[in-house]
Amino acid sequence: MTEKGAYILGTERAELYRLGYQHQVWSSEARKGWDIAEFSQGQAILDLGCGPGFCAQELAYIVGHEGKVIGVDRSQIFIDFLNKANEVHGLNIETHCCDFNDMNLKPDSLDGVYCRWAMAWISNPEEIINKTATYLKSGGSIVMQEYYDWSTFQVEPSLPGLTKGIKAALKSFMDQEGDINVGRKLPALFYDAGLEVISTRLMPKLALPEDLNWYWPKTFLNIYLPKLVQAGYLSKEEAEEALNQFEELEYINGSTLHCPQMIEVVAVKP
Repeated sequence: MTEKGAYILGTERAELYRLGYQHQVWSSEARKGWDIAEFSQGQAILDLGCGPGFCAQELAYIVGHEGKVIGVDRSQIFIDFLNKANEVHGLNIETHCCDFNDMNLKPDSLDGVYCRWAMAWISNPEEIINKTATYLKSGGSIVMQEYYDWSTFQVEPSLPGLTKGIKAALKSFMDQEGDINVGRKLPALFYDAGLEVISTRLMPKLALPEDLNWYWPKTFLNIYLPKLVQAGYLSKEEAEEALNQFEELEYINGSTLHCPQMIEVVAVKP
């Protein structure tokens, strides 16, 4: 089943698997942010841009039955997936399938907000952050994890076809309505929303071919490069060359991969 416009990488079954794999790579980083924000039992936490809900499910165990997680996403396919998981595991997750602009929660009702890779794809992150801040109680925390510099996605040794494919992906992101490197703007956006920044943390990941981290960008390229062919950023031959060279890279002794640089910013509502 396809769902147009819900997410830049699509919402097909292959992307659902990729997001699950991605969560395995980044779940420990998410938990570090939640610890800094002191997410705990009995709290109400918003997972903004929850996708299929891998983080929402973990957060639901953290807040327990006395707390609540609210998952907001504009993909009905992802929301349906999360609803099924919620029912199977008996969690306390409330879901809203809507655009962030249409989100309507009660003011001063949340103890925390978590958001990962959602601000990069929208045209009005400042407005959404300001809106979300009104939902936080005094003393409530917000954790956001976004790209700081996507151009740091690089491999060594550099292979020309693969490098061209990576640059085409970045070009497509730069052409979309959001800001792929919005992470660098988060501290200022939080301050402008009346929040106090209490922590900033870069999250670099350097991978060898045998590492779990290596296959995160690999699964991304396998899904996204064919979409770049459809969008006219690459020819079919160029996309195939890029993917073949990624495979070749895995058999070159000493090869390394630097994932796109991420940043985490944690803030508190005074």
